[in-house]
Amino acid sequence: MTEPETSQLHPMPTDWRRALAVVAHPDDLEYGCAAAVAAWTDGGREVAYVLATRGEAGIDTVDPAECGPLREREQRASAAVVGVSAVEFLDHRDGVVEYGTALRRDIAAAIRRHRPELVITLNHRDTWGGAAWNTPDHVAVGRAALDAAADAGNRWIFPELAERGLEPWNGVRWVAVAGSVSPTHAVDATPGLERAVRSLLEHRTYIRALTDEDPEKYARDFLTAGATAAGERFGGKPAVAFELFAR
Repeated sequence: MTEPETSQLHPMPTDWRRALAVVAHPDDLEYGCAAAVAAWTDGGREVAYVLATRGEAGIDTVDPAECGPLREREQRASAAVVGVSAVEFLDHRDGVVEYGTALRRDIAAAIRRHRPELVITLNHRDTWGGAAWNTPDHVAVGRAALDAAADAGNRWIFPELAERGLEPWNGVRWVAVAGSVSPTHAVDATPGLERAVRSLLEHRTYIRALTDEDPEKYARDFLTAGATAAGERFGGKPAVAFELFAR
């Protein structure tokens, strides 16, 4: 019996100028797609980050009141490594983000502010594949980002946003989901991989809470393994994979 043929990943679209990445926590983008962000900003594209939380519940040994500001600082430093200067936090509570109209409204408002053609988010499905369960925050924010891409363009959904000066934006052409178990597209990670490693290393406090391994070895091994695995479906080049939804 022959093995099923694994489909190849397509190159991501390149005919866009602005992207908005919307995720739940500091470090989500660094584990997910920072090498692609570095390549995009190198090419003159604008990328902004919006995070639903400040990650204040993410380190057991650090009180949330101290942890939130610390992780915010690490996130801003991490974003700067890959050419991103616009970093916003929506101040939803870490660990208990709820999918619903409040979250959709906040993300739709961010889309109207930044007016991207491409929205990036993280895996919104229940698992990372197999038995690896996803977190409720990732699921809620990923789903809300997909929905808010349409909400942002409809003036009759959240009309209060227009009253605040945020006019509808119907220019989102794609939503790209990093960390998906069903990727369809990819970006060559080679130009941005070293900066992706440095970007992840800016989250040293979080990494040290996760593992006793040397932080640089941990970051490099994790990102290299992911890029190599995706590259097997992208002509053998290290890659960052996305599941792309067109609008």
